[in-house]
Amino acid sequence: MIAVRAARLFDGQHWQHDKVVLVEQGRIVDVAAAAPLTVAVQKLANDVVLVPGLIDLQVNGGGGVLFNDDTTVAGLRAIAAAHARVGTTAVLPTLVSGTRPQQRDAVAAVAAAIGQAVPGILGLHIEGPFISTARHGIHPIENVTILTEADLAFLVEPFVGVRLVTLAPETVAPDHIRRLAAAGVVVFAGHTDASYEQARAGLDAGITGFTHLFNAMSQFGSRAPGVVGAAFAHDAAYAGIIVDGHHVHPASVHVAWSVLGPLRLFLVTDAMPTTASDSTEFVLGGKRIRLVDGRLTDAAGTLAGAHITLAEAVRTAVRLAGIPLDDALRMATATPAAAVGLTDRGRIAPNYRADLVALDADLSVVAVWQEGRRL
Repeated sequence: MIAVRAARLFDGQHWQHDKVVLVEQGRIVDVAAAAPLTVAVQKLANDVVLVPGLIDLQVNGGGGVLFNDDTTVAGLRAIAAAHARVGTTAVLPTLVSGTRPQQRDAVAAVAAAIGQAVPGILGLHIEGPFISTARHGIHPIENVTILTEADLAFLVEPFVGVRLVTLAPETVAPDHIRRLAAAGVVVFAGHTDASYEQARAGLDAGITGFTHLFNAMSQFGSRAPGVVGAAFAHDAAYAGIIVDGHHVHPASVHVAWSVLGPLRLFLVTDAMPTTASDSTEFVLGGKRIRLVDGRLTDAAGTLAGAHITLAEAVRTAVRLAGIPLDDALRMATATPAAAVGLTDRGRIAPNYRADLVALDADLSVVAVWQEGRRL
């Protein structure tokens, strides 16, 4: 058994003070006032806050590896390890509008990684290629396609982890969305030029969230609420948002938080290979992407994912967007867990995985435990 004492602890829902987290065999067994006398206690400094391990549902790469280019267990291990070192203990590897063979390779790699208990791999996020050509963004437009019956049969096959599919509801029939949802696939709307009415029809069919709110979707207007309006008007759908100071204006982040609240809005990084690495460029879909002044863009200036960690997104949400710290932390832990149906991550509570992160007064990561093991 190990024990970690924190003067301040955010458990994913509430603040607690002067608590000891007791861990055994990778699970939290108790959050108590004191540890057994036979257990050595790791005591954190008084200005350090202990929080659940951060959860990122949109990770294209990290540690110099792009998942699209390396759909292998080794590639997944490298990506997950790079993010774990900076506080993100659970990731959903994301395939950016991959070809059909790439999708099959990605599914096989993720299944193998979960079978081998690679730390931090939650499942797979298939972002596109069933998206809008008008809102494809940096996604390779040559890969954008229509969802076929064969694609649907593949996507609803049994899977060992979380399977999240981002699609454009105006290009996918509501019945197909229903079939995906009925098979346990988490369906989000993204890279979509749908009208408000089309987005609502998708929600009625089984869409439960929105991928990187505001970016690559029809915007909110007075007479055309668009996809953003559909997200705001719905009373249950989740939405991920990239808070890096580049993708969404801090005022828009604050508005989204005000409307959706921390129980529905969650942080994602849309991280690329440069995240948690020394690399400054890579190739995606034949386009060279370069990191300049914290922005990842192609030669035309199109944003290509983000160069940010989830801990940095928390800090940016607090400092630039004016979101309270407890809400920002919840948006990086309990809320993304709930968005994809995870019941053993995102909290510091008995029976949850012992994924823990210590943040200093500057909200920088000073220590990480993954499944009870200090990294």
